[in-house]
Amino acid sequence: MASKTSARPLLITDCDEVLLHMVSHFEAWLGEAHGIDFDFEGGKFADALTVRASGETLGEQRVWPLLHQFFREEMSRQTPVPGAIEALGRIGEVADIVVLTNLGDEAHGWRVEQLASHGIRHEVVTNQGGKGVPARAIMERHSPSVTAFVDDLPVHHGSVAKHAPEVWRVHMVAEPRLAPNVAPAEKAHVRIDDWNAASAWILDKFEKGQAA
Repeated sequence: MASKTSARPLLITDCDEVLLHMVSHFEAWLGEAHGIDFDFEGGKFADALTVRASGETLGEQRVWPLLHQFFREEMSRQTPVPGAIEALGRIGEVADIVVLTNLGDEAHGWRVEQLASHGIRHEVVTNQGGKGVPARAIMERHSPSVTAFVDDLPVHHGSVAKHAPEVWRVHMVAEPRLAPNVAPAEKAHVRIDDWNAASAWILDKFEKGQAA
C-alpha cells in the first residue's frame, strides 16, 4: 500500500443484500417468468431452486444463467436496503466510498446507472472471485487513513482478511428472511445487519483512525 495517506478514510461496500435487496426480487421474478420456486430461506443456494410443476431441483449450473439474465434484464426491480442511502450520506461526509460488486465487467454500466437512480453516486468496481485483491488495489489508489469493508458473504471477509488485514470488516446480511440462516462470518470483526448501527460503528472506527 502507498506510504502517503489521504486525510479521508475509505468505505468499500458490496451492493446486493447490503445496499440493494436482490434475492427477494430474484425470487419473485423466477416465479413470475419461469415457474421456479426459490427457497432462499434454506440458506443453501445451490439446492434452493425447484421447478414448480415437477419439483425438479435446478442445480448450480442452471442457476448461473438465470442470475445473469436477472442482472441483465431485471435490475430495475431492486430496491434500497432501509437506511442504506442515509448511512452512505453520513459516511460520505467524511470518507470516500467505493462499491465493489461481483458482476461481470459488462454489467459495470448497468450497476452505475442502477445505483444512480437511487441517488447513490460513488465509484463502482466490478469483480469476479474473492474481493481481497481488488480491495487492496482500491486502497492503493485512494491511500486512505483507515478502511472499512462491508459484505454479506463470509468468503469475501476471508479474502479481505488475507490480502488487506488492516481493514475493518463488517458482515451485513440485510435481507431479513435470509439473515437468520447465515452464520456470522468468522473473519469479520462484527456482524451488523442494520445500516443505522453499522454506520455508527464504521464512523467510530474512522474517527479513531486506527487500522484493524
